[in-house]
Formats: sequence, C-alpha cells, structure tokens
Amino acid sequence: MSASTDPAAVSAPAAFAGVDAAALLSALPDPTVWVRADGSFALNAAAQERLGAGTETGAGTETGTKAETGSGAETGSEAGPPHWTALFLPDAAGQLREAVVRALEGEPSRLSLSMPGAAAPALATVTPAGPGAALLHFRESHDPLEVALELMDRMGLGMTVQDADSRILYANALAPAILGLSPDQLTGRDSMDPRWQVIRPNGSAFPGQAHPAVVALQTGQPLLDVPMGVFHPQAGEWRWLSVTAIPRRLSGMERPEQVMTVFSDITERRRTREQLRHSEQRFRSLVGATSQIVFVTDAQGQFRGPQPDWEAFTGQGVEQYLNPGAALEAIHPDDREQTQRAWAGALRAGQIHDVEHRLRRWDGEYVPMGVRAVPVRNEDRSVREWIGSYTDISAVREAEAALKALNAELEGRVTVRTQELAEVTRFSTLLLSAAGEGVFGLDASGRTTFANPAAARLVGYSIERLIGSQQHALIHYSHPDGTPYLPEDCPIHQTLRDGQARRVERDVLWHAQGHAVPVSSVVTPLLSDTGQVTGAVLMVQDIAASLHIQTQLQDAIDDLERSNADLEQFAYVASHDLQEPLRTLGSYAELLSRRYEGQLDPRADRYLGFMGDAVGRMRGLIQDLLEFSRVGRGEKGAPVPLALEDVLQTAAHSLEAALDADGTGLTWDTPHSVLAHPALITPLLTNLIGNGLKFNVPGQPAWVQVRSRRDGEMVHVTVQDNGIGIAPQYREQVFEIFQRLHRREDYAGNGMGLAICRKIVEYHGGTLWLDSVSLPAADHGSTFHFTLPAASQDVVPLKATTQKATPEKVDPPHA
Repeated sequence: MSASTDPAAVSAPAAFAGVDAAALLSALPDPTVWVRADGSFALNAAAQERLGAGTETGAGTETGTKAETGSGAETGSEAGPPHWTALFLPDAAGQLREAVVRALEGEPSRLSLSMPGAAAPALATVTPAGPGAALLHFRESHDPLEVALELMDRMGLGMTVQDADSRILYANALAPAILGLSPDQLTGRDSMDPRWQVIRPNGSAFPGQAHPAVVALQTGQPLLDVPMGVFHPQAGEWRWLSVTAIPRRLSGMERPEQVMTVFSDITERRRTREQLRHSEQRFRSLVGATSQIVFVTDAQGQFRGPQPDWEAFTGQGVEQYLNPGAALEAIHPDDREQTQRAWAGALRAGQIHDVEHRLRRWDGEYVPMGVRAVPVRNEDRSVREWIGSYTDISAVREAEAALKALNAELEGRVTVRTQELAEVTRFSTLLLSAAGEGVFGLDASGRTTFANPAAARLVGYSIERLIGSQQHALIHYSHPDGTPYLPEDCPIHQTLRDGQARRVERDVLWHAQGHAVPVSSVVTPLLSDTGQVTGAVLMVQDIAASLHIQTQLQDAIDDLERSNADLEQFAYVASHDLQEPLRTLGSYAELLSRRYEGQLDPRADRYLGFMGDAVGRMRGLIQDLLEFSRVGRGEKGAPVPLALEDVLQTAAHSLEAALDADGTGLTWDTPHSVLAHPALITPLLTNLIGNGLKFNVPGQPAWVQVRSRRDGEMVHVTVQDNGIGIAPQYREQVFEIFQRLHRREDYAGNGMGLAICRKIVEYHGGTLWLDSVSLPAADHGSTFHFTLPAASQDVVPLKATTQKATPEKVDPPHA
C-alpha cells in the first residue's frame, strides 16, 4: 500500500465538518490516527511520518494527503479503501482492534505495543472521538530532563542542586533514599547544617566548610569523587559516598550561584574492598602462624640426628625415621614418586629443593605441605648438609580458593554493571532516535557532530549531510525576513563562547528546499572537567502548528471582543430606547387614572390599575436585566481587601425597613476579609438576606443568620434563614433569570435576584449553591453557600459591629 502526499487534494474527515478539528489534529506533536467504525481513517503529520510511508489512507488527512484506493488497474476490478489496521504490525493491529471496539462503546484504553520501524514499544491511548469514531494517540516524545534524571536513577546516582548558600533547592528521586532522609527533610537544608553527621575515611569529623559543594561555590572549581561517610538515619548505620560537586554560574554572574552535587553509595564497594584486605591479612597471619617442621639432613639427604618437629607432627619415633626410606612412609602414597624424583634431582644438582606434597599427621590426616630445602655448602662449594622446612599450606589453599571466589564474584558484578551501562547507553540512543524533537550535537567550533532522525526530517537533510557541516552556515544563516544572521549574534554560538544555556521561543531554521521552518530551541553547553566549553546540545521543536493555533486563538479573542461590544450596545439601547416608550405609556396611564378615576365604571378603573402594574413590572424587568448584564463590566481596577463586617453593616442598613417588623432578626459572625469589589458584594449579601426575610412562613417571625469561615485560599460564607424553603427539584432553577416559584401576588419580585447573585460570585472566582428543606418539614428553611477569594490578611472593619438581636421567641434555624 502507498500513501498519497499530493497537497493539492486535501479533504478533512467528514466528522470534522464545521470546525477546524483537522488543524487541531495536525497540531499534535505525537502520531495520531482518527478511525471510523467502517475502517476508514485519517493521519496527522507525525503519524504519516511514522505509519503513513508507503501506506494508503482510507480518508483524507489534515496535512494535505489525498485518499487513495486500489484502482484495480491490474485486475480490472475496483478495490475498496484500505482498513486502518493495515498501518500496524499484525500483533499490534490485533490489540488496537480490540481497543477501538471498546472505544466505540465509550471505554478508553491504554496499551504498550510495537510500532513499525521503532526499536522500543510506544504507549498507545485509544479514546472515543464522537459517534462511530475513535482516536489513536501514540506517545514517542521524551523530555531530555526526564531522560537525564532517569539515567541517573538507573545508574544509582543521587543528585541535588544547591544555591549560593548551599541550601538544597532540588533533589532527584534517589537522593533522599541514599541519604536516609525524606524529601521534606532534605529540601532547604544546607551543607553547614549541624544535623549532618559526616566523617572522613580516617574517621575524623568532616566539617561543613570542607563539604565539596561549599568548596566548589567558593573556588568556582569542580571537586570530583570526594569520599565521605554519612550516617543513614533510616538504616541506623554509616554509609560511604563518592561525591562530585560541579559549580554553575548563572547568566551574567562571575561567581557560581548554584552547585550540582552528584553522589553514589559506595558502601558495598568499600565493604568488599575491606573484606578483601581483611581476608588477605587473615590468610597471611594464618600462613605465618602455621606450624612448621624444620629438619636437617646430611649431604645424601638422610635425616641426621633427632628431628623434634618431625616427631611432633608425624608421630614417628627417632628409631623409625632415621632408617633410610622410613620417612618416605609419612608422605601420601600418590605424592611419593613425585617427591622422590624432585629430591633426587635437587641432590644431584645441588640446587634448592621446592615441592609440595601431602604429609600424614600424627592423627592420620594428610595435610598439604610446602617443602623447601636449601643446601649448605663447604668452602669448595660442595654440599655439606641440607636445611629444610615444612610449611602447612592448607590455609593458603583455602585463602586462594576464597580469593578466587571473591574475584569471580567481583568479575560477575563488573559484568552485570557493564551490561547495565550498555543497556543505559542503548536506551539513551533509542530515546534520542525516537524523540519527536530535533536534537543536534555541536563541537566547540559549531560543527555538527550528531543529529537524530527528527532533526534530519525537520531540515530536510540526511544525517550524513548534517554531520561534519557548519551548522550555522547550513541551516541557520539568516533571519525569517532573509537578512543575514551573523554568527556572533547567534544564541548557539554565544553559548559556545560563554557556556550559558539559552532558550529561544521563536526562531527559524532553513530547510534543504529553501523554505523557513519556524522553531523554538534550547541550547545547552557541554563542559569538560575543568569547566571548558567543549560543545553544545541543541534541541529544536517545530512550532508551525502552534503558531497556527495561536492565530486561531487571536481570531476567537477578536470575535469575543466584537460580541462584547455588541452586548454593550444592546445594554445602551435597552437602558434608553426601550424604556422611553415605557415611560410614555406609564405617564399616560397615570394621567388617565387621575383624571377619570371614579368617573368610569369599576371595570375601567381596574383595567387602568392593571396597566400601571404592568408598566411597573416591565420597568423592573428591564432594570434587573440591565443590572445582570452590567455585572463585571463597570468595575474598574483590581479587587481590594474588604471586611465582611462592613458589608453586613451596609446590608443591614439597606434592609432596615424589613428588619423593623416585629420579631424579625438578623445576626452575623463574619470576622474574615475577602478580596472583592465592594460595589458587587454589598448587593450580593443584601439580596440573599432580603430573600430570607421575604420568603418567610406566614405568622412566623423571619430570622436570618450569616456566618463565615476560612477554607484554604477561599472564605466560605453561609446565609441561613427559617423561611418556606425550596424543594430539591428547584434548587438549580432558582438561579436562572426570570425563574419564579410563587405567584407575584404572594411574593413580589422578577426572578432575577439569585441569577445576579450567582453571576457576582462567579465573577470573583467563587461558587454559589443552595441547601434547603421546604414546607411542611419541621426543619424547613434555606441555606445559601458561596465562596470568595480570601484577602492575604483580615482588615479592620471601618464600622462598629451592631446587630439586630434575635427575639427570644424566635427559634434559631437548624444548623
């Protein structure tokens, strides 16, 4: 199968009709496939590069790929469009097919599978994408920082970043485990902290001012592989670390402002080395302390006189071992011939006799012995006698066996470690090759030494063409407008000069075909052990799709601003043009009522009253609607700290007429301050308290209580009353505009108050909701809850707190 890449024939999937979803799909940096239940599909640009090469698509893609189907030219028959499963390897296709079936039923899936041409498995996410469609997303990009941290974790290295005062700003995942501290205990602690328990290899104290991080900050030079012992609180023992501190100068700073400390736990390595040293000492002591047999023979090799050591060891008597050949009986039968041959040769040559054989001890056990006999010569160089010794070498043999075992173990560890490092190296190579971002390696002169496949695809050159070329001259030689880009102005070459990392949000590289490729880039220097810049790593990302999305977003913002302007124009018309005829109608209705009241029949007077009431309600509706539309538009400047006590005082003053009714009560306990616009919060509380007083139970005094409490970054306010309550099915309806639950003859109002309240709260970033129990329940009443941002500190109320006391005959509402 083959994929068409004709940019002149573009068709987005039918499911995207009416929206720019194809552009959004194209903007995704990872491979993404959109499939339908009938097997047709669409690929974004990243998926085409990974899956689409040489593959037909069943529908057009957003990148300009025309759908192709089998033409049947060879067979004379038409072939249907290909199925999306043809894009994948058979095993992966089977897994994805099952995941797509689940996605079409509304169930998302995540799985790991092999991708065509990829050495490492990819993470696939399959999610529903509308009726009869699913979206397949494959993650192949990796953050270089995550790669670096993962490499450190895999290599068993701890890492901290410390500021100029040696306070720890950051620690990787392994650092707390190596040091025996929690992340919270580690963060913020400096190298001079007296809680550290650190010693030198000789057991003396390791002062904080000698810590590698402190010395590196003071001298500006890195310290490598400094051994130190640290007490591990969790394990309750001393651990040995190898510490490397590398200072880091921030941009424009002469002295280091940070230091990165990398350390590894070498406790096991040190223990192994100590064990080897102790074993060697022990085995040497054993060899030195081994019982020896010192003997003397004549020139012919026969024992001469008593041999006390021989007697004590072998148990033979003098009369026995002085007989020629009797001493040979104490040697192991299998070693006798070898020993006789070696001894005879030494006697003939007059040279040192050195041999090993097994000698029978007095208890009958044969012991490995090393025999050494030295000739004592006369003045004429003839042999006068032989002095020899037997040395028990059983301990030596054991030591050799132990050393061989230890060496084998160490070799095994080295082999495993080598394999781990090789695996890490291979994994790093795979990561760079599979990364979606372009990665270039540069030497100190700006010459390209490495380029991953994504970098080659981005600029249209082969990797072979890129390596060895001057990177700036090949792909970075001019600005987007075509003006020359001098190397001394290039941020990459600046990093190669001063060793400072740089990030460029918007730049261009030049494609092999001559067009500009918009990119964002990060350049990181490579430093030697002495701090010299040896090169740099440049990571670039294609931002063409992001720029397109930004353009769309700006267009949407412009449309929203035009819509807001239209709303403001409507508000102006509603406040002037719509109310003008209403005022005229009201004025004439009032004139008719004054002039002809009582002169017409009662029905006419009633009709004139209806007309006046209708004009008043219409005026109230328009004013409430205008107030609703103005919420959040007329406030100038930022919100200010506002004491709730002051707001409640103002609200109580506004509701003074309602509070003067017999038995009516309002109390509050609101010591907190909020960050809000005073012109909006006062109407909010006035409206909520007024509702509690208005919707009261006939014959029962109204009672309202306001409380506040701090809830994290918000202040939670409750307005509780003992009114008629609201049934559960209406608790959201009451917040909609013009929604009334009661007849206007029973309770006045236009149904706009709670809608305005919710809009005020949401404008401040809070939430308004309702708990209520309606009649005829015994514990009826409503509790309105809302949250507002808390002020950084409570302000002192401007007014003295005065509250209308609750009459004793009024029971407080249920909590």
